[in-house]
Amino acid sequence: MSQPDFFKDQITILRAPSWLGRDVSEDRPIPLSPGDYKVTPGDRWTVTSLKTNEVIYDGIGPVEIIRERAKA
Repeated sequence: MSQPDFFKDQITILRAPSWLGRDVSEDRPIPLSPGDYKVTPGDRWTVTSLKTNEVIYDGIGPVEIIRERAKA
């Protein structure tokens, strides 16, 4: 069984703060595994794909890359 088959019921999520309030976050599905992204903190946080070198997020932090079960 390959790794994609093993984790097919899970998705990678980019979790970032929302402008709606301190305890509100915005979740966005992203295509690769959590280890395929680099999170760089700072005045503006960035998330970069290690495979394509593309910046997929540039904004307020803190930011998390997490793995969740896909919702049925």
